[in-house]
Amino acid sequence: MDNWELPTINLERCTGCGLCVEYCPAHAVELVAERPAITAVERCSYCGACEEMCPSGAIALAYEIVSPTDSDKGSGKPAQ
Repeated sequence: MDNWELPTINLERCTGCGLCVEYCPAHAVELVAERPAITAVERCSYCGACEEMCPSGAIALAYEIVSPTDSDKGSGKPAQ
């Protein structure tokens, strides 16, 4: 993931539930002072599990990952 923006974590929205840590398949997220942090940047595969599992919507990926079949269904315009 060289030169990619990491997922952002809005600490004001975060409840500290730890689901992002539990579901990160790369073990890149840890709870630090009861809040999530991407502590193993080199392991983050940008899979989106942390964003998907966050019940408070505190984690956001900077990019949307679209498969070739997904783009065939859309307007052909990049997602924003």
